[in-house]
Amino acid sequence: MLSRSDLADVPISPGEVVRAVEDAYLAFAEGSSDNPRKLSVAHPDGWSVAYAMLGRDGRRRVVAMKTSYKFDPHHDRSTKRYYTTITLYDDATGLPIAMMDCARVGALRTPAVSALLVRETVRPGARSVLLIGTGTQGRNALPHLLAANPQLDRLMLYGTHPEGLEAVQRELLRHQPRAELEIVSDPRAAARDADVVLATAGPGTKVALEADDLAPGAVTVLVGYGLAPSTLGRADRVIATNAEQMTLTGTDMADSDGRLRQVDAELPQILSRRAAGRLSDDQRIFVYNSGLVLTDIAVAHALATLAIAEGRGTEVRLWD
Repeated sequence: MLSRSDLADVPISPGEVVRAVEDAYLAFAEGSSDNPRKLSVAHPDGWSVAYAMLGRDGRRRVVAMKTSYKFDPHHDRSTKRYYTTITLYDDATGLPIAMMDCARVGALRTPAVSALLVRETVRPGARSVLLIGTGTQGRNALPHLLAANPQLDRLMLYGTHPEGLEAVQRELLRHQPRAELEIVSDPRAAARDADVVLATAGPGTKVALEADDLAPGAVTVLVGYGLAPSTLGRADRVIATNAEQMTLTGTDMADSDGRLRQVDAELPQILSRRAAGRLSDDQRIFVYNSGLVLTDIAVAHALATLAIAEGRGTEVRLWD
C-alpha cells in the first residue's frame, strides 16, 4: 500500500514522466495494450460522481484498475472530497504490485500528455507560451512542457492567486533554474503573442479566450478551463488524446447548436506516425487533453517501482 505521503517526494523527473507516457501511447497505437471505455455512476442530484477505469499495458505487462470518487454536494471547497486510487497487477507473474493513491499520478501524467501534444502540433520556430491557471495542473505544466519542447523560452503566466503564482514559479525553477517567467495581467493581449496557450484554470475562472484572441499558427491546449467554444469551433485542425472521451467530457465546448467539432487526429496515431499533428505553419490548432488510463498505469508503475525500491509503503498480506 502506497499512501499519498509515501509517493509525495519520490524522485522522478519531468523527462522520465514524458517518456513513460509516450511509451504508453505507442503501445496502445501498436495494439499491444487495451484501454476499455470508463464506467461511471452519479448521484441524481449531483452530489457525487464516481469512475472506474481498467487497462492493460502490454509493454510493461501490467494490468491496473483506477477508481475516482468525488463528493461535492454544495460545490464548496470546504465540503468537497475527492479520492483516486490505482491498483497494479504484474501480468507476467500474476502477483499484485501495489494499491496506491493516484493524486500525484494524475498531477504528473496530464502535463506530460500536454507536453507531447504541443511537441507534435507546435509550428516551427515557436518560442512563446501562455499558461492560464495556477492550480495543481498549472504548477506542473511548464517543467513537463519544457522537457519535451526545450526551444520554448518565453514563458508567460496568468493567474489571480498570489500563492499559486509563487508555486508555479517555484516548481519551474526547481527543474529549470535559469528559466524566466513573465507574469501577465491581460491574458487576451498575451495570447496574441503566444505560440502555445495552455488552459489549466479551474471552473471559477473568468478567462475564456476567444478564437480572435489567438495568434496565427497558435496551438491551444485545453486541460481545464480558460478557452471559449469558438477556439474549438473555428480551429483549422482539432487534435485529441481520445475522440470518444472528448465527446463525453468536452460538452461545455459545444457550439450554440450543441455540436462539437469533429476530431481530425488522435495523439496515439500521431506519435506512431499514422497521422499528422500539423499540416501547415499557419494552422490554428485546438488540442483536447483528456485522460487515458494507460498513461496513469505507466506513471503509477514508474512511481511504485521507485517507491518500493526505497522501502516505502506498507506491505499488506491481503489475500493470506
